[in-house]
Amino acid sequence: MTNTAVAIVALVSILAVAVLAWMQSVRLRDASIADTCWGLGFVLLAWMYVALSRAATPRAWLAAVLVTVWGMRLSVHISRRSRGHGEDPRYAKMRAAQRQAFWWRSLFTVFWLQAIILWFVSLPLLLTASAARPPSLTVLDGVGILLFAVGFSLEAVGDAQLQRFRNNPSNRGRVLERGLWRYTRHPNYFGDAVLWWGVYALAASTPGGWLTLLSPLLMTFLLVRVSGLTLLEESLKRSKPGYSAYVARTPAFFPWFPGGS
Repeated sequence: MTNTAVAIVALVSILAVAVLAWMQSVRLRDASIADTCWGLGFVLLAWMYVALSRAATPRAWLAAVLVTVWGMRLSVHISRRSRGHGEDPRYAKMRAAQRQAFWWRSLFTVFWLQAIILWFVSLPLLLTASAARPPSLTVLDGVGILLFAVGFSLEAVGDAQLQRFRNNPSNRGRVLERGLWRYTRHPNYFGDAVLWWGVYALAASTPGGWLTLLSPLLMTFLLVRVSGLTLLEESLKRSKPGYSAYVARTPAFFPWFPGGS
């Protein structure tokens, strides 16, 4: 199959999976399932690309394994974090605004929208899986692996530090300013962006792989301006009295020393 054909099959497949997830969300009245399925969707596409590719280089297998480790960890983390807390406030707000229409609109505005974004961001994996050259790993591949490792570590450690902080009842209403959270207000989002630039570096080491540049750019933009940092901070400023002061002295995205240190 050509890359175009594989891309179309992948898009149709991920849209079909999104329909199944949407049906479950309608049954449970909880659209948060979309977030739990986010990482798993990348895992599905990564191995689909490998299975349908004409080449099976070490790079192809490496990229699929790395994304699998990331996607499984993220989905398990989100599932555990949301258990017993009801629907995510973002979706609850949409449900309240759209009322009776939300059950069917959510297929398009939540599940299919996320599926299309997921598919587009995953395109570097398609190029990585389908390229027969270079047959062995290159220096650029090494850069990609390093970026992925750094990004994955930042995301996983940041999530773990935040979860431990939240699990302590004495921290209710307080702001986490220790560990990675002392140097950036969103170490997990920053790590997520970095690791996807690592995936892009793996693709860029193959002929034509650089053409998927828009994929990590889109992921970074979404994390900073749309579903990540901006949307989250609006609610944090309202719910945590000390958050505005934390914002004033702590970098938003790129880690750096806090102001006044």
